[in-house]
Amino acid sequence: MPKILTFAGSYREHSYNKRVLAVAAEGARAAGAEVTTIDLRDYPMPIFCADGIENGEFDANALRLQELMAEHDGFLIASPEYNGSIPGGLKNAIDWTSRANERYKMYEPVKGKTVAIISAAPGQFGGVRMLPHLRAVFATMGVHVLSMEIAVPFVGQKFDGDSTEMTDEKTRSVLHSLGASLVEKIK
Repeated sequence: MPKILTFAGSYREHSYNKRVLAVAAEGARAAGAEVTTIDLRDYPMPIFCADGIENGEFDANALRLQELMAEHDGFLIASPEYNGSIPGGLKNAIDWTSRANERYKMYEPVKGKTVAIISAAPGQFGGVRMLPHLRAVFATMGVHVLSMEIAVPFVGQKFDGDSTEMTDEKTRSVLHSLGASLVEKIK
């Protein structure tokens, strides 16, 4: 059974990206995956700086996140777009977990694995400008990025207020398909 780790690039409590991620994770579970969902707020890390690593210091939360990534076969990530790119918190987490330390070589926790990426935003573009940036970062790390990616525009209209229940069946179906496609690719 494929093991998939899911997390959102948003640190907001009622993030739209956390909500669309949950819908895609349903599709992965239905396709036979064991899904673990985490919140990056539970892994606070300082701004990445290589000086600390060169001095033998590696953030404990970054190591915890590396261990989780190493234990999973693939990843499902939903992220907002900040100023046309990857939010700083998500990029910082990726930068930390990509680094070598006493336990892992550079990229080892993720290299050769597969990721599916999603963006959701209240506007008409759905965060689509962020997706190629995230794709490029993962490709650099040797992660296979599913060719199918989803940008969910007008995401606020796809849920009933702050509810986690998606009311737009077409979007739900597409997100379920992405989760299932990730499972099939990993198998």
